[in-house]
Amino acid sequence: MTIKYIKYLGGKNDMHRCCIFDLDGTLLNTLTALSYCTNHVVKGYGMGEIPTEEFKWMVGDGYRNQMKRALTYLGDTGLVHLEETCKNYIDFFSKNSLYQVHPYEGIPEVLEELKGMGMKLAVFSNKPNQQAIDNVEGIFGKDYFNYVVGQIDGVPKKPDPSGALKIAKMFGVAPEECIYIGDTNTDMKTGIAAGMYTIGVLWGFRERQELEMFHPDAIISHPSEITKFV
Repeated sequence: MTIKYIKYLGGKNDMHRCCIFDLDGTLLNTLTALSYCTNHVVKGYGMGEIPTEEFKWMVGDGYRNQMKRALTYLGDTGLVHLEETCKNYIDFFSKNSLYQVHPYEGIPEVLEELKGMGMKLAVFSNKPNQQAIDNVEGIFGKDYFNYVVGQIDGVPKKPDPSGALKIAKMFGVAPEECIYIGDTNTDMKTGIAAGMYTIGVLWGFRERQELEMFHPDAIISHPSEITKFV
């Protein structure tokens, strides 16, 4: 059965004036950094090592949920070490968040193309705010994006749409003028709840089946496809 929303039928959409990107698994491949930092912390408590590929399913909902899943995976089902490991993770991650991080193939080129079209570009991440900024500025340079925000204490994280709606308001655009782009169910929920044109990407951490469950407006396989929807 053909799922219609997966295939784009052509034509530019002049209504879209802003692209809001998820960070991990969408703009940047950060899996090695997340694995490296988490494993460094849990090893300090005599626990084993988690294979890097497992982090594709552990990340995306903030570092506390990431650490809960990591501890549970290693047998600490009571989360006895949660508070300590979260603190140690943030301390270590703040110094190593760029470890082997790189943009996905095609991302630098499509960002340049979008900027040339006059699109406003933002990053909205559940990564701790300072590390989100460090990642973006470390790879793309300072002020390359019009706005970058990560997880901040006291502010709802994704899939709450508040952050995405705040970005639209800052740019002076309506939600329906924004494209939201991400790689997980959290991102699909966020973009849809915000009333934005929501695109799921297949080069990141999750599979097509997960994205299809939430019926985004489109699912794409390569960053170059983003410009079809602008």
